[in-house]
Amino acid sequence: MTVTRELKTGVIVLIIIALSFWGFNFLKNRNLYDKTRTFYAEYSNVQGLAPKSPITINGLKVGSVSEITFHPQKKGILVAHLNLTDDIQFSVNSIAQIYSPDFISGKSLKINIALDEDAIAKNGDTLIGEVDSGIIGMINEQIAPLQSKVESFVVHTDSVMQNINSLMDAQNQNNIKESLESLNSILKRLKQTAGYIESIAQEDGKLDSIIDNANKAMYNFSEISDSIKAVNIGEAVAELQYSLESFNVILDSVKTGNGTMGKLMQDEELYNNLTNASKELEELLREVKLHPKRFVHLSVFGKKEKPYEEPVKE
Repeated sequence: MTVTRELKTGVIVLIIIALSFWGFNFLKNRNLYDKTRTFYAEYSNVQGLAPKSPITINGLKVGSVSEITFHPQKKGILVAHLNLTDDIQFSVNSIAQIYSPDFISGKSLKINIALDEDAIAKNGDTLIGEVDSGIIGMINEQIAPLQSKVESFVVHTDSVMQNINSLMDAQNQNNIKESLESLNSILKRLKQTAGYIESIAQEDGKLDSIIDNANKAMYNFSEISDSIKAVNIGEAVAELQYSLESFNVILDSVKTGNGTMGKLMQDEELYNNLTNASKELEELLREVKLHPKRFVHLSVFGKKEKPYEEPVKE
């Protein structure tokens, strides 16, 4: 088979292009068979992370940060370009965490790999970005609530002191003094009352006697209440009500002038006749006393009539 000139020329051109590409990468100290993978992680604050910062997995360096750029679409978000030279496989849920390995060196980046059943992270994937606060951050996180509490305490203490200063004027001091004096007087009276109660408590005999008398009185009252309970109160009340109604009937008849009592109370002529009759009866009795012979003639010996003499009152 005859090889044409055009074919030879094409082969030579391809060889030249391949050699040019290899030479270019050789000049850049890059291997044509480089297995470096590039991942991305987004942060709102990189905490001083800089390009060429090491990337570790479980303490082993597996790459470095190539560059940090702003996100083209998300405002204020920084994107770290992570170049990994190791071919370790991990899930897309792995976390790229910025941390401080010590107090002296700068920030580093570690990948907390996730070995779950989700998809394996591939070249160009974006990992979850987090920032580890570190020891100083933990101290600051612990101190921050305490600092806020201390500040709040200081503010409240200052307001309380101001209120105390406003209350402790001359008039309020005088009022407090008077209140303390009144309280002292009350305590003295309570002390006297306690002494009186104590003196009463010491007289056990009198207290026992009072209690016994109270018990007897309660027992007697209980017996009286039982007696009252045994009596048919309803029947007694009914009889009393019947008596009152009968008495009211009598009073009504007297008031209306019915019956002897009513006529005597209401008939003025009958009253006058009775009055006159009593007067005449009195005169008749007096006449009998003064001149008994006018009415009875029983003299056997014919003695003279003796006038009536009033008995002498002692």
